[in-house]
Amino acid sequence: MGEIALGDVDSFTEFYDRHSRLLFSVAVHILRDEREAEDVLQEAMVALWERAARYDASLGKPVSWVVTMTRNRAIDRLRGLKRRPQATAVELEEPDAVSDEADSATARMMSHESALSLRKALGQLPEDQRRAIELAFFGGLTHVEIAESTATPLGTVKARIRRGMLQLRDGLDGLL
Repeated sequence: MGEIALGDVDSFTEFYDRHSRLLFSVAVHILRDEREAEDVLQEAMVALWERAARYDASLGKPVSWVVTMTRNRAIDRLRGLKRRPQATAVELEEPDAVSDEADSATARMMSHESALSLRKALGQLPEDQRRAIELAFFGGLTHVEIAESTATPLGTVKARIRRGMLQLRDGLDGLL
């Protein structure tokens, strides 16, 4: 992360190559839209490039920091989409730019592999931790909203998410 903060493009490229599938999977799971997820991934990578110097290693691994940035951007995007008026029939009928089918298939396959790894790691968590993480990261709920919807104290929700994220990090280290 220090090298990225100093403007090292190769370090940034290596980080992107290593973690973009996971970040894309997080965004797709929240947004349920690959195009929107691509935009969120790009925004998160720009933010990483611009804010790498602010990274605090004592708070966790760099990938955890960027997953959180991606998640937050995806939730913001989802909330923004909900506020936008529905697309008109004309907008729905207009074809988008044609994408290369091979690239699209490769991206879907890589996204699928990351999703499988994530599901496997999530499945190994205790139920209470898994549920809290799913509500936060994939359901887009805040900690307060999770506490209210599950009738669980806020501190307990935060602790479950923290412990679960630590276990996920350990479980995914060898897979990503």
